[in-house]
Amino acid sequence: MFDSHAHVNFKAFKDDGDDVIKRSLESNTFIINVGSQYSTSQRAVEYAQKFETGVWAAVGIHPIHIKVKSEKLKVESSTPSQSPPQGRGEVYFEEFDYGEYKKLAENEKVVAIGEVGLDYHHFDGVTGISEIKEKQKKVLKEFIKLANEVKKPMAIHCWDAYDDLFEILRKNPIEKRGVVHSFIGSWKTAQKFIEMGYKIGLNGIITYSESYDKLIRNIDLKDVLIETDCPYLNPKPLPREDRNEPINVKYVARKISEVKGIEIDEVERITAENAKKLFKIR
Repeated sequence: MFDSHAHVNFKAFKDDGDDVIKRSLESNTFIINVGSQYSTSQRAVEYAQKFETGVWAAVGIHPIHIKVKSEKLKVESSTPSQSPPQGRGEVYFEEFDYGEYKKLAENEKVVAIGEVGLDYHHFDGVTGISEIKEKQKKVLKEFIKLANEVKKPMAIHCWDAYDDLFEILRKNPIEKRGVVHSFIGSWKTAQKFIEMGYKIGLNGIITYSESYDKLIRNIDLKDVLIETDCPYLNPKPLPREDRNEPINVKYVARKISEVKGIEIDEVERITAENAKKLFKIR
């Protein structure tokens, strides 16, 4: 199996991250740890370098970490569909430094730029929303430039902003394409991304209800990556409040196999092949 989007590099794993990764590798589950700001991007690279095989990294700034005039953004409690990248509470902003991220991105264990993108969801009680949106768009375009310079795909975060993301990707194509991670849109929306050459990242969200069954039935497995987004989005039947980890990606594969009526081994094999092909992993 291949957990194409994990965050063992986050503080939720600060005491046992190595053990979590070892458990995953022992269960034959490979991992891409994804950064959400410079510190977690750097930590993702460190984990990738620590393990000779089976662990890779992506580097980037999650849109709610992008610095604007305000110094802090109050993040609402997580909802059933998504979670803020560093947990609840105050999220500190970071100014994008192209040169520093380029240094990280050039590491051979870095297989993607991400997670980067647009997030228009966490705006309750926030002023200057237009400024925040424009800054997110600007930084996303800079990361696309970086992805094209280092010739790597992108792990894209998008929440309540699919129309703007479509527009940016049409005008600023990512040469190596990428994946729309933690997808929460409709089958019709997924089709638009697939037609543009992007993969769709599915995680524990699809196990919470039957609302994603139409998407699962219609989407071709060749267009799917599976992920956990751990420590968030623990899949059913596991307790939602428990910390998620990479080995639980098997429950995402199981849900897809049940809805499609195919063997789970086929789901695991094809989605792993998709990840290896997209991220140029041998």
